Amino acid sequence: MKGLNKVTLIGNVGNTPEIKVLEGNIKVAKLSLATSESYRKENGELQTDTEWHSIILWRALADIAEKYVEKGSLLYIEGKLKTRSYEDAQGAKRYVTEIIAEKILLLDKRQ
Repeated sequence: MKGLNKVTLIGNVGNTPEIKVLEGNIKVAKLSLATSESYRKENGELQTDTEWHSIILWRALADIAEKYVEKGSLLYIEGKLKTRSYEDAQGAKRYVTEIIAEKILLLDKRQ
């Protein structure tokens, strides 16, 4: 049996996308996306919880991000979770989970 690794998010971009061009002229973009949920606590106070997601966009999606996405943009993202490890400056092994975007939609109203 195969598994399913699918993420769907709608949120606001927290930073201008960071664009890199790799060997072979392959473009990659990295951005943070905030998703928020609000609810009322028992005392009636409004509580908002925000989650920050690290989004990676490759090739044509990176081109779209470079041209049209900016801090505050509202995006719909479909993708998959990917966890990778690296060694920090002190030699400790660290893990980071990112969302590899497979589809994005720009949800901002046109000016």
